[in-house]
Amino acid sequence: MSPPPNELPSNEPLRLIGSPGSPYSRKLRAVLRYRRVPHLFVQRGSKDDRGYQEPKVVLLPMLVSPVAGGGEPEVALDSTPLIRRLEAAFEGRSVIPTDPALAFVDALIEDFADEWLTKAMFHYRWTYPPDIEKAAGILPRWARVDAPEEAMRERSAMFRDRQIGRLEVVGSNPITTPVIEASYRRLLAVLEVHFATRPFLFGGRPAASDFALYGQLTQLAAFDPTPASIALDLAPRVVAWVEVLDDLSGFEPGGDDWEPDVPSTLRALLDEVGRLYVPFLLANAVALDSGAEWVDSEIDGRPWRQKPFRYQGKCLAWLRAHYASLDTVRRVGVDRMLEGTGCRALFC
Repeated sequence: MSPPPNELPSNEPLRLIGSPGSPYSRKLRAVLRYRRVPHLFVQRGSKDDRGYQEPKVVLLPMLVSPVAGGGEPEVALDSTPLIRRLEAAFEGRSVIPTDPALAFVDALIEDFADEWLTKAMFHYRWTYPPDIEKAAGILPRWARVDAPEEAMRERSAMFRDRQIGRLEVVGSNPITTPVIEASYRRLLAVLEVHFATRPFLFGGRPAASDFALYGQLTQLAAFDPTPASIALDLAPRVVAWVEVLDDLSGFEPGGDDWEPDVPSTLRALLDEVGRLYVPFLLANAVALDSGAEWVDSEIDGRPWRQKPFRYQGKCLAWLRAHYASLDTVRRVGVDRMLEGTGCRALFC
């Protein structure tokens, strides 16, 4: 994907096509707000969701960029590369740490949030009756709150059945449930301790990984009844943090607000990455390479079974390429930060 135009018409902001129920839409919208990038948020499926050529595969969010001199607007997908494209197109208020070693750790945690924590989000939403009822009743109505009730009931039932049918793809099933639910509770406990001493993951200003965690937690800690109740009980500070991250347009970061090293409280989060996401990525890669029908592995001392996930195979390749691109000094710095967390197994 090529970067968006650096010079955008002043009267044509970017358009973010998304939905409040999409953690990745919330992630990218919060980045745009914090970076003060002119944009319009357009609810997917609403009357304003038009004026561009849809990609063959529609994923939320979609970022629609005006093209200088007119022409068909450009449509780009995938929140992680989009954040990097925005870094190239707009100056100031960066969400990528200036130190390349810290930037790598930031990218690793961002990937963990996007690709592992989403398992918990999908699991809670489509496993427990109160969560299913709320999600099926509310999510389809965002596009057209004024749609006829009979049509909404039919749409809600179709949406519910489709999403429940995808649980196996995401990795939620009776075998994996204990691992997913225990990991969510531990994550809340880790973040609750970390945010007691600093407002963001890497110190005094937010990074891309902050927004990735925020995106998933907008659903887990703020929308779906079961995980939201757990969050309120175990981590009220995290619940408050999610609300704060929603709009940081008025927050003024300092030039030296990135911490020079990984604090012990953040190391606890990296321990979770190494405990859960790293063994999954490696087992998933083995299954993809061998053409296996299932990822059969052990994670956190418990059995894990799910269908191989090709996109997460790409995530592993991207992380390895990022690590390989670092110079020797920065790579040694990353190794030191990850020492003892289990994350270095990604590169061995």
